[in-house]
Amino acid sequence: MSQEKKYASIHYASYLGLDRVLDAQHPRSASTGKEAHDEMLFIIIHQVYELWFKQILHEVDSVMRIFSSETTEERAIDLAVHRLHRVNEILALLIKQIGILETMTPLDFLEFRAQLFPASGFQSFQFRKLEVLLGLKMDRRVAYTPYAYYREFSPDQQDEIRSLEASPSLFDRIEAWLERMPFLQIEDFDFEKKYLQAVSGMLERERQAIRQSDYLSEEEKNMRLKMNGDSDTFFANIFNPEFHGQQIAQGNIRLSYRAALSALLIQLYGSEPLLQLPCRLLNAIADMDEQLTTWRYRHAQMVLRMLGRKTGTGGSSGHDYLMETARKHQIFLDFHHISTLLIPRSELPELPPRLKALLGYAYRPSTP
Repeated sequence: MSQEKKYASIHYASYLGLDRVLDAQHPRSASTGKEAHDEMLFIIIHQVYELWFKQILHEVDSVMRIFSSETTEERAIDLAVHRLHRVNEILALLIKQIGILETMTPLDFLEFRAQLFPASGFQSFQFRKLEVLLGLKMDRRVAYTPYAYYREFSPDQQDEIRSLEASPSLFDRIEAWLERMPFLQIEDFDFEKKYLQAVSGMLERERQAIRQSDYLSEEEKNMRLKMNGDSDTFFANIFNPEFHGQQIAQGNIRLSYRAALSALLIQLYGSEPLLQLPCRLLNAIADMDEQLTTWRYRHAQMVLRMLGRKTGTGGSSGHDYLMETARKHQIFLDFHHISTLLIPRSELPELPPRLKALLGYAYRPSTP
């Protein structure tokens, strides 16, 4: 490209393609001879959603590329965190947009709803693509029809979805990155062993405090000791690779044993210089999962407010289906479950000097 063309002048409207964008709103109710005023709002809200989905896909694609190689540099992780933060800001905006749509009353919506059949948000190719890219594959999806969800799309789009279904997702990429984490065993430091020792000591001190309490009755002491024993059993099961594998096979969890251990180490020692970026990354992913779930819940509640128990325009059970997806379509739920395993900083096993140095900054001034 020549320098002249590179810096050639262009008009604002031409650059943004406003002639096409602003001519893309055509209320169907106008064909009845009396256009429903709020149909314009309905159209624009959903067009804006699709534009933001396009931007989110742009960001997620870039994060996928960052984690597609066997090695991931710190500066690349920082870039991924930055772009996921942008995704989260967009998702927060999409949640707020529902409030704008709710300025339309149920009666206002009914003025043009009949014109929408069988169009439905289920036919949003970009949103389905985003779900698959993040890690919501066919076997984990709540079905609302007896046939594949992507049958709604064009042949080319169906091929693209099938290809994505067969390819690694962001969940898979992050899991593989966690499995490569080298700090679980360094020389004589075994994170899993040290962590379980710390948990065991913490629970034993809790038992002693319960037994010695002057404020608890014997019945209350026995109840709390039983709860403490249940915690012991819980931690023993969680840190049993065979039990973990069974939970994966049953579909209760997704994250591999080693990846889960690495995620726990990152969260517990996230203040160490070398783990700060990985900790921010896991938090950004958990935030994204939470934002998507919140958006699903708000969408379901908005549908309940507008339609009650009516069937959706796409043929689903409407509110009930949307609520079920909000409960079951969390992709990174295992990252939220890590919080169950956190222990107070005061109880953390002390890192050996060698590992402490590896997790610290490379440059240290020499002692005079």
